[in-house]
Amino acid sequence: MEHLVNRPRATLIRHAFVLEWLTVAWMIIEAAVAITTSIMARSLVLMAFGLDSIIELSSAGVLMWRLAVELKAGLAFPEAIEIRASKVASALLFALAAYVILTAGSSLWYRVGADFSLAGLLLAVISIPAMYALARAKLKTAENLGSRALRADAIEAITCGYLGVVVVISLVAQLIFRVWWVDGVASLAVVFFLVREGREAWRGYDCCK
Repeated sequence: MEHLVNRPRATLIRHAFVLEWLTVAWMIIEAAVAITTSIMARSLVLMAFGLDSIIELSSAGVLMWRLAVELKAGLAFPEAIEIRASKVASALLFALAAYVILTAGSSLWYRVGADFSLAGLLLAVISIPAMYALARAKLKTAENLGSRALRADAIEAITCGYLGVVVVISLVAQLIFRVWWVDGVASLAVVFFLVREGREAWRGYDCCK
C-alpha cells in the first residue's frame, strides 16, 4: 500500500471534501429550520425531515474522517469501520422510521392535525434541487474514487430530496384542502424512504467492481 496519495486521487479526495462541507453547511440549516418549524406548526413530516438531516450530518462527519485518513496518511479507511458506520446509520434510520410510525399513528388516532408552515415549505422547495445537485456530484466522485462510503452518502442525499417532495406535497395539501390528516399520512410516506435508505445502508454498496 502506498504511503502517499497520488496527485490525481488527492485532487478527487479534496473535491469530495468540498462536497461534504457543503453538505454539512446545508444540513445544519435544514435541521435547524425543519425542527423549529415542526415544533411551531406541530408537523410530524417536518420533524422527520429535520431528524433525517441530523442523521445525514453525522454520516457526512464519518465520511470526512475517512477522507482525512487517506489524504493525510495515504491509507484507505479500514473496511470494517466503514461497514460499522453504515450499520450505525442504518439503525438510526430504522429508529427514526419507528418514531414516525408511532407518532403518525397517534396523531391519526386522536385526530390531531398540523398547521401550515411557509418556512417549512420554502425549505423543502430549496432542498429538492440542492440535494439533486449534491447527489450527482457525489455519485460521480464516488465512482472515480471507488468509494462505497461516498456512494452511500450520495444515496442519502437523493433520499433527502425525495423527503423534500413529500414535505412539499403535504404542506401544499394542508394549505389548499385544510384537512387534519394530511400531515400524519404524508409522514407515513416518509417511512418508505427511511426504511429503504436504512436497508441500503445496512447492506452497503459495491461501486468498486
